[in-house]
Amino acid sequence: MEEINLHFTGDIHAISIANNLIAALIDNHIQQGNALHLDPRTIIWKRCVDLNDRELRNITIGLGGRTDGVPREDHFIISVASELMAIVCLSVSISDLKKRIDNITICQTYDKRAVRFGELKCTGAIAALLKDAIRPNLVQTLEKNPVFVHGGPFANIAQGTNSINATYSALACGDYVVTEAGFAADLGAEKFMDIKCRTAGLSPDVVVIVATVRALKMHGGVAKADLSMPDTDSLRKGFENLAVHIENISKFGVPSVVAINKFVTDTEEEIELLKKLCAEKGSKAVLCEGWGKGGEGMTELAHTVVEIAESGEANFHYLYESHLSLADKVRTIAKEIYRAKSVEFPPSVLKKLREYEERGFKELPVCIAKTQNSISHDPKLIGAPKDYVFPVRDCQLYSGAGFVVVLAGDIMTMPGLPKLPAALNIDVDDDGKISGLF
Repeated sequence: MEEINLHFTGDIHAISIANNLIAALIDNHIQQGNALHLDPRTIIWKRCVDLNDRELRNITIGLGGRTDGVPREDHFIISVASELMAIVCLSVSISDLKKRIDNITICQTYDKRAVRFGELKCTGAIAALLKDAIRPNLVQTLEKNPVFVHGGPFANIAQGTNSINATYSALACGDYVVTEAGFAADLGAEKFMDIKCRTAGLSPDVVVIVATVRALKMHGGVAKADLSMPDTDSLRKGFENLAVHIENISKFGVPSVVAINKFVTDTEEEIELLKKLCAEKGSKAVLCEGWGKGGEGMTELAHTVVEIAESGEANFHYLYESHLSLADKVRTIAKEIYRAKSVEFPPSVLKKLREYEERGFKELPVCIAKTQNSISHDPKLIGAPKDYVFPVRDCQLYSGAGFVVVLAGDIMTMPGLPKLPAALNIDVDDDGKISGLF
């Protein structure tokens, strides 16, 4: 597990280097005469690093003498939020990868013409760095089951799904394929349905919503330190959060089953209450003990998933149609999935969205970046908030990946380290064994 989480096959490093080569090539083009008349003030391509480093969010580069580059403001994002990460996950071949890299919008010229990276004629070099990273990684579980682990676009700041190639590979190898789209139905699931399925032509048969008694009690107002104490009243109150996710999945025409991820502190009364509440919402809940019992503790869930998948109950459809305006797509997600009453757009964002549409990108889906700690934009709004104003802060065109990123609330595409970073607990011994990572 340590090897997978730290470096794995080096895919994320390849993506980071390729991302930063694009940035270096843009700046070098300007330094070497700027034949395309790129306006440095309009460059939207950001450098990236696979590390939480708030100091790099806003920087000034090119300082020094004439040979040190052209001074300008620049920015870093974390690698998982890079458009290149999204492109790797949505590309199905080297030629598709190169086409998407070609289509990346990098900046404008002085006369306000949008410039694609393909105009620098260096796409082949970027693709060469990614020729292995585009291939899915085959690993195995502790019980020797095959798993494709490929791609890492976090759902709170990116599209939140594994690669299309990994899913295609799994579908070619198995009768049933289970794939993850993290950060709940308001983020990962919505993006899986509206972005990945739309791009790849996929149609899911059933959705497994993972829930814990502890998390629901937290949404019911219980402090983290007290979550181990039995509390059916808070569980009932916090169930409002899970109820929203169940309802959200139904809006895509897909049936759901709730997997109750069991903790040793859960009581029978709490588990039975959660099953009852799920049944009242039309979704069966199954107790899962995979953490303690492995596959044996997950057999009931497996049988339930197969039963629902084979029933033909699913009638999958997208949440919104492609012909809607980009702003209306945001409004649809905010109202239908996040339960907001309205969306607040700054004039600058509406102007950018209209410009994207005028340039032919109206049909693209939208990828909203927001907190994972609440259905809303505000991490402090626990439970099932509704009828609030959803604030959009900025947007950016990912023309290579094929969607428009919309940033809401205080979400950052370059996170910072907490007061007590995980690095305080991580060590390695003389035999190379890592400790403290989990």
